[in-house]
Amino acid sequence: MATSLGSNTYNRQNWEDSDFPILCQTCLGENPYIRMTKEKFGKECKICARPFTVFRWCPGVRMRFKKTEVCQTCSKMKNVCQTCLLDLEYGLPIQVRDTGLSVKDEVPRSDVNKEYYTQNMEREIANSDGTRPVGLLGKAPSSSDMLLKLARTTPYYKRNRPHICSFWVKGECKRGEECPYRHEKPTDPDDPLADQNIKDRFYGINDPVADKLLKRATTMPRLDIPEDKSITTLYIGGLGEDVTDSELRNHFYQFGEIRTITIVQRQQCAFIQFATRQAAETAAEKSFNKLIINGRRLNVKWGRSQAARGKENEKDGVTESGIRLEPVPGLPGALPLPPVSDEDAPTNYFNLVPTNSPAVMNLGLPPPPGVAMPPPPGFGPPMFHAMDPMAPPMPPPMAMRPPGQVHYPSQDPQRMGAHASRHGGP
Repeated sequence: MATSLGSNTYNRQNWEDSDFPILCQTCLGENPYIRMTKEKFGKECKICARPFTVFRWCPGVRMRFKKTEVCQTCSKMKNVCQTCLLDLEYGLPIQVRDTGLSVKDEVPRSDVNKEYYTQNMEREIANSDGTRPVGLLGKAPSSSDMLLKLARTTPYYKRNRPHICSFWVKGECKRGEECPYRHEKPTDPDDPLADQNIKDRFYGINDPVADKLLKRATTMPRLDIPEDKSITTLYIGGLGEDVTDSELRNHFYQFGEIRTITIVQRQQCAFIQFATRQAAETAAEKSFNKLIINGRRLNVKWGRSQAARGKENEKDGVTESGIRLEPVPGLPGALPLPPVSDEDAPTNYFNLVPTNSPAVMNLGLPPPPGVAMPPPPGFGPPMFHAMDPMAPPMPPPMAMRPPGQVHYPSQDPQRMGAHASRHGGP
């Protein structure tokens, strides 16, 4: 246990005095220019109860001040952050990490055994290079499929928000916008996540966050292998703008020969075609929900055959590049197929709605040169006066004329000069 400053025991000589804390990216915050206060032997470690150097800082704007909770010895024993006690490599609780790695590291709970265990761990830490964990965790396998699927790849700064204002909940907060606490309704008190203990987090027992993640791991989606053996292409989604062709090739070449890599920058995805089906299956199994490049978790799916993709795109109105096209109102539908027989040939080739308008006149072709054609009624120049009894009857109006061939004035035999030229006149 911690002793007085005047004593000179082993624990007193090994009180922690450090220059910088061991923190995860989330607790450190997104501000690269951060100021910390350092208090030498400020508090006792909440695990081993030995005094250690306490660091206190604000991770960002509108965030609460944070401080280190455990000493660096306890942090190195479990490879966790000194503040949130989450694993530094995967960002997961200790219980989830030990379950994924099949590690059962039982730290003593009694005072005497705890001091003895801590001294042995300090000796092992001093003899190591400091780049790998010590104890049973250092002897565990390097990775696990479950941990790679559950690992957090980006910082979760929402965890640094202020606590809820208890005065606001009671309707008595008078600070308004100047209140440093959150004005939100608290969570359900019966929610398991509302009851978290730092010692349970460190020892990996009764951790509600770990229980939630372990339940999620059992219900995670699986990648089914397509039945079409000709499919050797994998779809890689969520590339962003930083992932390049060489980075994808450097990761996937270990599974087999790569035939082509096509990156669609507009859709931020890529298609990787392997030479064999076995290589594609191995790459899909080893990369599904575990592929992380440049800190981005990428989606891995099987590609589709050309026939299936064409039918689905035609059905859903999606182009080959993945763009969904909205139907344009007012456009006619597809043209019908040509009829088999000429007798049943329909004339509505453009799917026009039938109306009650007058029938459309058939447009005949003009006659060949040298062949005269009778003029249509009403087109030629008047040869007689309207009151002349010898004059022919007036043609009916255009709207009352029966459908027939259309003739032009130049073909009218009664026009000026046409009669003389036809009878060989001068």
